[in-house]
Amino acid sequence: MDGMARQRNTYEAVLRLREARFVAERPPLFSPAVAAQDEANERGAFGHFAQTLLPLEYSGWVDESAAHVRSCYIGDWTALHKVSIRGRQALEFLGRLGMRDLARFETGQIKHHVQLDENGWVASEGVLCRVGIEEFVYTAGSCDWLLWQLAEGGWDAEAIDISPDVFIFGVQGPASLDVLERLTGDGLSDIGFSRSRMSRVGGIPVRVLRTGISGELGYELHGPAEHAEEIWSAVVTSGQDVGIRQLGLRSQPVQHIEAGIATNGLDYLPASILTPGAPRQFRRGTPGGSFVPRNGVTDYFRKPGELGWGFRKGIPERDFLGRDALARDAASGTPGRVLVGLRWNAQDVGGVLTSLLGDDEAPDQMELPRVAGPSFDQVLASGDAVGVSTGRTLSVIRRATISLCVIDPAYATPGTEVTVLWGRPGTPQREIRATVSALPFKTDNRRTDVTKP
Repeated sequence: MDGMARQRNTYEAVLRLREARFVAERPPLFSPAVAAQDEANERGAFGHFAQTLLPLEYSGWVDESAAHVRSCYIGDWTALHKVSIRGRQALEFLGRLGMRDLARFETGQIKHHVQLDENGWVASEGVLCRVGIEEFVYTAGSCDWLLWQLAEGGWDAEAIDISPDVFIFGVQGPASLDVLERLTGDGLSDIGFSRSRMSRVGGIPVRVLRTGISGELGYELHGPAEHAEEIWSAVVTSGQDVGIRQLGLRSQPVQHIEAGIATNGLDYLPASILTPGAPRQFRRGTPGGSFVPRNGVTDYFRKPGELGWGFRKGIPERDFLGRDALARDAASGTPGRVLVGLRWNAQDVGGVLTSLLGDDEAPDQMELPRVAGPSFDQVLASGDAVGVSTGRTLSVIRRATISLCVIDPAYATPGTEVTVLWGRPGTPQREIRATVSALPFKTDNRRTDVTKP
């Protein structure tokens, strides 16, 4: 059995046996680049990204979580769900499913594809790339909502799960272009932001996408999983003289908060969890934090406007799933919550981190740089609930504890003082002072002009 077939067989077995006992009945799924990564994984520790096990750290999370600003990193996002959508009505279906206009969608272009349910809640979101006239690739934490909607609609299109067949490596940071041009021997400065094209690494075809998950100049490499190990190693070698770092799972989510990007399954729960299109990739645990939902699980759902994904010029007339619900929200005249940043008071955070050294009963501790799963904390102003904080992380770049926050508009002005209630209900909770901040937390360098010398 060749490497590609073995990877697919393991992937399918993990999904089929996802409720089985770990290892004894359910095989562990590693990245197709695991052998190359293991050389630098000196601690031998792994963590779950969806159904895949990835190294937690290489050179250490403090060093790795600053690499996207100081030099660049290579990180592994192969665990993301990847689906190829093809056929005569593929574009029409995707235009109906997502809230973004796809009328001008060029081959090689990338779109942030936000998919809603009939109530206007975000059901799935990810990256949609047009790779041919009638062929698209959707990459997300889960594509199950898309697969279900396609099966229900009778569209002249098909979707194929290509997850085990394709690796995704992120190469992000100011040195990323230089590293990739040396890697491919190809001038890549013609690839504009949210664009992609094919190139080669040692004769192996790869798609180079210019993306911005780090808030810095950055790219992704998509290619055949059977060559993942050699390409991972080649990227590391190409970037040695500029100080490239290999990014472990522990540090991966930090940059998203710095860049002000909400992450599905961490900063909100997708509305698809209540449907047959529920994500298979994320099935473990319940949200932590001090927030207590009043209306059940829907309090963890978000409208696109609450995550910074709304329309600037009002709800468009074209038809898409969830449009009517958004139109009703707009017609009500009630302003929706908005996404802001929070900068947590260093003294109060320090009090939590050092509480185990004192005699008082200690509150929940803060995992560093951030908790691995979803956590929602209540935000207060004068004792009243005004928002929900998520994604608390220690940012080495900002030298601060920061988070995202969905908050009432009256409290969204940068500089506004609020309080974060820290600790699960029933535990010794602490009130932590925080200041509202504009997003992103640092300069947005995603659209850096690389065509100028």
